[in-house]
Amino acid sequence: MTISPPRLAGHVLVEALVAQGIDTVFGVPGESYLAALDGFHEHRDRIRFVACRQEGGAAFMAEAQGKLTGRPGVCFVTRGPGAANASIGVHTAFQDSTPMLLLVGQVAGEQRDREAFQELDYRQFFGPGTLGMAKWAAEVHDPDRIPEYVARAFHIAMQGRPGPVVLALPEDVLTAPTAAPVLPRVQPAQAWPDPAALQELRALLLASRRPFVIVGGGGWTAASCAALQRFAERWQLPVGCAFRFQDLFDNRHPNYAGDVGIAPNPKLAERIREADLVLVIGARLGEMTTGGYTLLQAPRPRQKLIHIHAGAEELGRVYAADLLLQAGMACAAPALGALEAPTDPPSDPPWAGQAQAAHADYLASLESPPLQPLDMAQVMKTVVRLAPADTIYCNGAGNYAGWVHRFVPYRGLQHHGRTQLAPTSGAMGYGLPAAVAAALLQPVRCVVHVAGDGDFLMTGQELATATAHGAGRGKARLVSLVVDNGSYGTIRMHQEREYPGRVSGTELFNPDFAALARAYGWLAERVERTTEFESAFARALAADRPTLLHLPLPAEQITTRTTLSAIRAAAMARRT
Repeated sequence: MTISPPRLAGHVLVEALVAQGIDTVFGVPGESYLAALDGFHEHRDRIRFVACRQEGGAAFMAEAQGKLTGRPGVCFVTRGPGAANASIGVHTAFQDSTPMLLLVGQVAGEQRDREAFQELDYRQFFGPGTLGMAKWAAEVHDPDRIPEYVARAFHIAMQGRPGPVVLALPEDVLTAPTAAPVLPRVQPAQAWPDPAALQELRALLLASRRPFVIVGGGGWTAASCAALQRFAERWQLPVGCAFRFQDLFDNRHPNYAGDVGIAPNPKLAERIREADLVLVIGARLGEMTTGGYTLLQAPRPRQKLIHIHAGAEELGRVYAADLLLQAGMACAAPALGALEAPTDPPSDPPWAGQAQAAHADYLASLESPPLQPLDMAQVMKTVVRLAPADTIYCNGAGNYAGWVHRFVPYRGLQHHGRTQLAPTSGAMGYGLPAAVAAALLQPVRCVVHVAGDGDFLMTGQELATATAHGAGRGKARLVSLVVDNGSYGTIRMHQEREYPGRVSGTELFNPDFAALARAYGWLAERVERTTEFESAFARALAADRPTLLHLPLPAEQITTRTTLSAIRAAAMARRT
């Protein structure tokens, strides 16, 4: 083995990231990891450090990087407040099953356990566990072991159920010399499903009359999504996508049934309730996908349940399934794709035609009555019509996202890679940092970001990051649509449902979003009517820099399916 010359451990840390294929990291600089920052300068021809404006935005960017690449997105923050701000991105990565690595500067070893300036115990703070924020949290005390810790972090982040890992790096460790060699690129170990269990799965399918498939979770690849599609076609199965995993199955495919998320198509929800077998592939069956654990009753569903998941800790955690299979999606989907189809006898299964009926219900759900002055359904349909097919759509949390989920037909990963970046954790402020990351990491693709007014101002300062690093310049397109109804709309909706007419704490004062964007170097317009939107969006797609479109919307148009008045009236009727 070649002996490496001694160099700063902070430089070795950067070299270890380069060896793992990382060419971009996101962060906010801090004095606790100056040696690592110097390492980025030393290796600036191989890796770039994208300086962000707040650690929450930086962590969201790294989480989006993990979704886009399938390998851990990397975020650097300083100790104490920096790590606390970044925790929202770690929590999102955990709930979304996204591989991610958060690197935190730490106080020097001789100052530990004195409550030194900004000191925290990050192993306690990010406490790994089934309800924690990270899969693993550790602190490096020996500069010679930095490559070992980095390699282990990549393994843990990608293997089993993907997720975030946190490494704390004391300042004196990073400034120490080391001759430690970096380790080779990590490839995650993959678990294949048991062949006997696959035959049991096949028997359960053949015995059913109304099967339904739900797909979701992390660890998917273009090849596994293509295999999933083959499986659905051969077995003529309707497929729904779990909450905010709509790009795992081509929404234009005749077997696509819709998104199984918040307020799903009522016909889709009824189809799942009436199914006699539900095959869940990769999804963890959380509250949003199960309609508050009602579509599939916990702990024992009315339907027979087959659950395939990469994490052993997830199987049987909530639901007592009829069959559990532990396998990564890169292996499970090809195994299903090769599963012998039902050909003897009959040539068509009892559920033949149900996939087509489910897809017809999905297409019917795309119809909506026209609204004035601004019709968000038509806005999203116009975006889809004008934007390139490989466009990446990004959003955070809020009722406005319902228009994105309902009216954007996402494509499977096998066509263009990830096309949906959205937090299953329901984290506000995710969309803009994710869009900036997508525009920097995949600059040949168009990125469309949709935000509510409350959501946008959580991380709106990352407009500056986009401008500083050239996101949306040249052939790239970065467009942000800010839907402004002057309220925290989701909470207002719940207020009207539970306490009709008693509004408190949900009204917002907002800036002129177009003027704000222009101050950050973006192009911007205010669009008040549906008839104005198409030309404004076309100008944004033709622009040579990022564009924000400010879309004022009456708060009355609270969701894609109802109004505040209707919610209030229904609540009042219940009370009388």
